[in-house]
Amino acid sequence: MANTCLFIGRFQPFHNGHLMVVQGMRKVCERIIIGVGSPEVPQTPEQPFSVHERHEMISAALLDADIPDADIYDIPDTADDADWVDAVIKATGPIDKVWTGNDLVEKLFVEKGIAVQKIKEVPGISATEVRARLLSGGEWDALVPNGVASVIRRIGGTARMKELSK
Repeated sequence: MANTCLFIGRFQPFHNGHLMVVQGMRKVCERIIIGVGSPEVPQTPEQPFSVHERHEMISAALLDADIPDADIYDIPDTADDADWVDAVIKATGPIDKVWTGNDLVEKLFVEKGIAVQKIKEVPGISATEVRARLLSGGEWDALVPNGVASVIRRIGGTARMKELSK
């Protein structure tokens, strides 16, 4: 069993595929860290939710799934990829394994000698698809955990997507 595992992503928004990853991690990791990437980026159609809102979404999803012990950290971007892994470890503390679907993230951690569990996208479930459905007025809430849907509704996520894409 790996001691400390990091799942890193932008989580724009956190969706059912992300939750499945965390549920899988729970089976093999003693400690789970969720790293919320790009916390400093201003709201755009690709990143419509603030870091605070993403924390709230993730916390609500984990609470609903009875996963109360995961830690959530912000993972700022850096100007230099070579420094980024060091910045991640400085933010989170030592990690034994990283879970990611991003090829660059995988490469950077492997170069630092940290094991990587490559994850695959669940067909039909992606943050891009959720955002597209929010924008088009389509059915999006089945793609996210109930707690995430509640946060998106409360903050007016559909109206925000339409406003940001103008």
